[in-house]
Amino acid sequence: MLQFLVTWLATTPSLAVPYALGAVGLILSERAGVLNLTAEGLMLIGAVSAAGAVLSFHAPPLLGMAVGMAAAAFVSLLFAALVITFRANQVIAGLVTVFFCQGLSSLLGAQFGWTSKAFSGLGPVPFGPLATIPVLGPIVFGQDLVAYLVVPILFVVSVVLGRTRAGLNLRAVGENPEAADAAGVSVPITRFLAVIAGSALIGLAGAYISVASVKIWIDDMTAGRGWIAVALVIFARWNPWRALFGAVLFGAIQAIIPKLAAAGVMLPQYLVLTTPYLATLAVMIWVSIARRHAPGDEPGALGRPYVREERV
Repeated sequence: MLQFLVTWLATTPSLAVPYALGAVGLILSERAGVLNLTAEGLMLIGAVSAAGAVLSFHAPPLLGMAVGMAAAAFVSLLFAALVITFRANQVIAGLVTVFFCQGLSSLLGAQFGWTSKAFSGLGPVPFGPLATIPVLGPIVFGQDLVAYLVVPILFVVSVVLGRTRAGLNLRAVGENPEAADAAGVSVPITRFLAVIAGSALIGLAGAYISVASVKIWIDDMTAGRGWIAVALVIFARWNPWRALFGAVLFGAIQAIIPKLAAAGVMLPQYLVLTTPYLATLAVMIWVSIARRHAPGDEPGALGRPYVREERV
């Protein structure tokens, strides 16, 4: 039983990382008032770009992940232009971007021969004897570098949003773009920067899946993690630390399924495959019930385009 708990808890962080990074990336965008549903597609772009950099150019894993971040940020310019410059419906633009990224990632993987080619990828940080400490070693000292960087990343995002002038401007644009504009803050530029920065984190989430978790590229390998990240944002009420809690929760749920199967517990195959989505539905129901007793924390201008000429 102890061994089961140790292996389960040791696996959870690596499965929670993509959810945490994806959700925080979305929070950055949505705090600026841009409803962002592109996570699934941008994760795929980050994953295929990172894997391609490692396979074709023999880039170190961390450099490959940086390439994935840059690629997702670049592709997000299309979504940002649609919703900020051309004021397209943000839900439709987000869905279109996801479908575009799904097709583009599959095309790139097939065109360059990256599909189903395994590579070494990112391994655990070598802590030496510390990793062999009973119970604590595999859980605390058996993770890769990005898993350890998630908390500092969330800390930086929280500080920027809550304690800096740039974060104040970003939140002001998301709450009341008219007032922000009157105060001299450029609403379009702020929203563009928020989408790009958030998309880079989403791309890192996808790159982590291909370079650190799976260490291979296959079509649609994100398997709905981006959509779960969208649900996590609502569950977290646009708070990065709550998003981390939700990410760990979903990572634990995803990690326990194969552990139960390995322990000999007989589970229906299709129930196993749908467990993360059943958990997502449960979270959404819980959030809906909770909202009846407490006001929502979503940005006031979320999903609403802003045109300066329409300011009253």
